[in-house]
Amino acid sequence: MNTNTAFIIERVYNTSIEKVWKAISDKAAMKKWYFDLAEFKPEVGFEFQFYGGDEKKQWLHLCKVTEVVAGKKLTYSWQYDGYPGISYVTFELFPEENPPDGRTGKTRLKLTHAGLESFPVDTVPEFKKENFTEGWTDIIGRSLKEFLEKAE
Repeated sequence: MNTNTAFIIERVYNTSIEKVWKAISDKAAMKKWYFDLAEFKPEVGFEFQFYGGDEKKQWLHLCKVTEVVAGKKLTYSWQYDGYPGISYVTFELFPEENPPDGRTGKTRLKLTHAGLESFPVDTVPEFKKENFTEGWTDIIGRSLKEFLEKAE
């Protein structure tokens, strides 16, 4: 496996793009399935931070919104306070087929986390790509899915 490739995960949710967009861009919604952010705005240049990690260690994440296409795309940088390296998390939303009965369609979310190879994995094994794979699979595959299904 090439360690320089970005981590990508895609999932389809049985809800509208508007609901998925709100889930990934609204601080109150994000708190229910993502991280407890003190503040968040889907605006280019907006900086935010949060703690995340495991039972043994919590890391201060420093992030800055770098791209916003309302209802379609959200990108922000992702760094760790006190450590070298910078990565970028991108959420992209795509409409899936709309059922003929007029119900809300489905939305495909594609999450890309690029730049993971810039983190010091030799000294901080928690920054290895495998850990991001596990984390994002749980966050996008389980936590966000459960949140969106409850919201329906």
